[in-house]
Amino acid sequence: MIRAVFLPAPKPAHTLKVWKRSKRREDDISALLGAFHWRMEQGVLREVRLAFGGMAAIPKRAYSVEAALEGQPPTEATFTAARAALLEAFTPISDVRSSAEYRQLAAANLLERLRLVVSSTGPTEEVMLHAYAH
Repeated sequence: MIRAVFLPAPKPAHTLKVWKRSKRREDDISALLGAFHWRMEQGVLREVRLAFGGMAAIPKRAYSVEAALEGQPPTEATFTAARAALLEAFTPISDVRSSAEYRQLAAANLLERLRLVVSSTGPTEEVMLHAYAH
């Protein structure tokens, strides 16, 4: 029996974002989920941790994607390398929730969303949330 689960809050310099893709907002079973943790230090990404649900049989860390981002500035070139690592890291399946192709595309899109958030060059998260809701 599990009596409690303790999840420490991120440290002030750290950021945690979790985004879900599903057919319905209320659906508890997502087609894809991405969890992203990082901190910025002097313009480069540090302590990068990424995990995806829906890209493997169980939720899984994306170690090669983390390695592609760790110590790098949040540039388009850095995230292009991260997306290439993502394609190599996972071989998603197709099921009733979504196709393997959709999952690969959606995971790459979540990495692009992360780039926009980290680099602060894109739309605000409120704008992105509104766009995703429609």
